[in-house]
Order: sequence, then C-alpha cells, then structure tokens
Amino acid sequence: MKKAFRILFSVLFFWLAIGLYFTNRIMYIKKKDEEFILNREKQAGRFNPDEYDSLPKRDVTIRSPFGYNIKAVLAEPHETNRYVIISHGVTENKINSVKYANLFLERGFNTLLYDHRRHGESGGKTTSYGYYEKFDLKAVVDWLKKEKGPDLVLGIHGVSMGAATMLLYAGLLEDGADFYIADCPFSDFKQQLAHVIKRDFKIFPGLLLPIGDAFLRLRDKYSIRHVSPISVIENIKHPVLFIHSRDDDFILPSMTHDLFEHKKGPKMLYIAENGVHAQAFDENPDDYKRVVDEFLDKYTQYAY
Repeated sequence: MKKAFRILFSVLFFWLAIGLYFTNRIMYIKKKDEEFILNREKQAGRFNPDEYDSLPKRDVTIRSPFGYNIKAVLAEPHETNRYVIISHGVTENKINSVKYANLFLERGFNTLLYDHRRHGESGGKTTSYGYYEKFDLKAVVDWLKKEKGPDLVLGIHGVSMGAATMLLYAGLLEDGADFYIADCPFSDFKQQLAHVIKRDFKIFPGLLLPIGDAFLRLRDKYSIRHVSPISVIENIKHPVLFIHSRDDDFILPSMTHDLFEHKKGPKMLYIAENGVHAQAFDENPDDYKRVVDEFLDKYTQYAY
C-alpha cells in the first residue's frame, strides 16, 4: 500500500510540476530587454531618436477594464481624422511599433502605439496571447473614438500576438475598425502551442496540453481553446490584409493561409519572400509598402 501511495504521489507531483512549468512559461514568458529592443531598432535604422523626439505626439494613459493602466503614445502630425492603432507582438514593446507607425505617418495617417499588458510601461500581471489583450485593445479603440469623435476613420495593424489580438477583438467583441492588417498571426493558440512543443522540446503535446490547459484555467481563468482567431474570423466584415513570411518557422505561414481562406468579404494576402517570424517588413520593406498601398487603394478611399 505504501509503495502504491508513493508511486501515486510521484506521478501526481510530476504532473503538478509539469503543469506549473507549462503555465509559468505561458503566463510569464520572458520579455526582451527594453534596451535591447531600442538598440536593435536604432542599429537597423528603423528607429531614429531625433525624428521620434521631434514628432508631434503625447503620452496617453488608458484604463484597462481589468484595472491597470495601458500606456500609449498618440502621434498627430497631420490634420486628419485618419488614424491607425499599432498592436505589437509578444516580448516586444511600442518601440518596435515605430517602424510601422512611420509607414502610416508617411501615408497621411496619425498613429497610436500602445504597450500590451505586462509589456513596456503597461500594467497587468500575465500574458494571455489575446484572451485578455483583446479587451485592452477595445479599451484603446473606445478611447480613441471618444477622443476624436464619430467621424474617425480607423485602421489597426497587428504583428504576431498583436495580430491575433486584433482578429479576436474584431471577431469576438466588435468589428470596430475600417480596415485591419494582420502580420504573421497564429490561427489557433492550441495548434501554435502544439507546434512549439514539438519543435522546441521534441515531445508529443497530446498529454501536456490538457494538463497545461487545466492549470491555466485555474491560474489565469481562461482556456487555450478560447484563443482561436480562426473560430471567429468569419465575423469580420471589414477588409483584412494578411501578411506572413514564407520562411517563418515559429508561426507557420499555413496559419495565415487558413485565416485568409476562412475570411469572408474583402481581403488580400501577401507572402513575403524574405525573413522569418515578424520580419516581413524588416526584410521586404519596399514590397511591404507596395502591398499596403494596393490594399488601401483597393479597399478604402485613402490611397497613398
């Protein structure tokens, strides 16, 4: 009896340790150092401190529905009602969004950059890959619409987790923008986790995912099954430009192909020839800009 009890205890302890490790890796994913992000963008020529400092802008604090502050920067060099919100990827911050903001500033849009929960200067204790972040994005959209009035023309640009967050916002909460640009989103968080587990840990995810999901529901009050842009993409009626790098091995391009196929109504797809994950703009800037111009020209009245 004692031996059986010890075996049972060992098995339970093993799965407890696995569940805690799995959810810690998800909830408290290691973020990139902010100085590293800043220096990387400066050295690559994608962030010019002098140009950024001279830009007419102001810091903004938006209250999350979960009680913490969302920190944002509103850049308004143009007398216009055209705005684009930039939603960055996991482990990054709004400095990484400046290059995308510049793209839209050059096209006559004003921009709002913000830090996701638990990233940059924003509050929040955990990262949820779009589950809680979509409500924060709604708070950002609502704030901007209240600030700028009913005639606001709005686009949202998202990268990686930021793109998934954007699609979840538009598909689950409200199709509240006039257009969307989804750069390398995952289509389903469960499938994405399974891919990463097999790629990085060389183990079969079949047992790990249910255990991890159970712990995640206990610890962060949501299920990985609830983070699935593919399940809500058909609800988005406004135009979506889907972008992915062909050689992305972190979030596979097939996920963007699936999202594109399931999206009804106006849409475009661009598969970048160069770069890996979240590098479509970095490695293909001219083509990226050209495709954005074609998208705006085709599906909005605001061609560059």
